[in-house]
Amino acid sequence: MVRIAVDLNRCQGYAQCAFLAPGIFAMHGEEALLYDPEADDAQREKLAQAAAACPVQAILVDAVDDPAEVVSGAR
Repeated sequence: MVRIAVDLNRCQGYAQCAFLAPGIFAMHGEEALLYDPEADDAQREKLAQAAAACPVQAILVDAVDDPAEVVSGAR
């Protein structure tokens, strides 16, 4: 599983992410970005391309090996 966070204060709505990874990101109107905060590993390559293409680097991608860690915070 891959966890995604977008700094919506930094995002300027260029929509490069929605173009490169439409299964994860979508534009709502002209400026509002919608996204799935948790993507499966099959989308990892497209997600990496989308994050790299963001002109303002507003996308943070974090790989999560164990979903239980996310819920409990345990290690």
